[in-house]
Amino acid sequence: MPKVQNTPKVVARLLDSIEHDILPLTESGVKAGNKVFGAALIDRSDLSTVLAETNNEMVSPLHHGEMHLLKKYHECPEAERPAPDRLIFLSTHEPCSMCLSAIAWAGFDSIRYLFTHEDSRDSFDIPHDLRILKEVFDVDPGAYRRDNAFFEAASIRDAAREFASEERDALLSHADRLAARYAALSDTYQRGKSDNTIPLA
Repeated sequence: MPKVQNTPKVVARLLDSIEHDILPLTESGVKAGNKVFGAALIDRSDLSTVLAETNNEMVSPLHHGEMHLLKKYHECPEAERPAPDRLIFLSTHEPCSMCLSAIAWAGFDSIRYLFTHEDSRDSFDIPHDLRILKEVFDVDPGAYRRDNAFFEAASIRDAAREFASEERDALLSHADRLAARYAALSDTYQRGKSDNTIPLA
């Protein structure tokens, strides 16, 4: 399949999926003690949401939002499962090294995310993605290859900034509204994380 084109329609749909498909799941997940990360699979042909999930680390520390989504995807009957190259892998936050590898192993070649690794560290007080990249792989922030033999990964905000001003401003405003809702969820998670059993909380 050719690379996904970052058109205003595509970017708007990704933001809508975060708001309407992922965020409600994450609100429930955070109440249960989980982190704020979630993910969805978007059909490239009609931009519909095929499946959405959220972090489930209270069950297993491996169940990041992306990992939980991949688990649920592979639990679907094969005949009902669209091929990975027909889908956009949408992640609320730039996937960690574990999730990036899992997405590649699962055959997905297009990743889009709203919040960067630096956002996870600075705005969400969850620095583990960058710490693991540095400590294990000696990779500095932003230094991994987002366009490689397995996938191409891109920031939704960066894509929006490439459009004409009216489209750009509307999309970035939507992203800002989502960021405010995620900030409130992050505050809830941070206040309660001392009571959970997640190793890297």
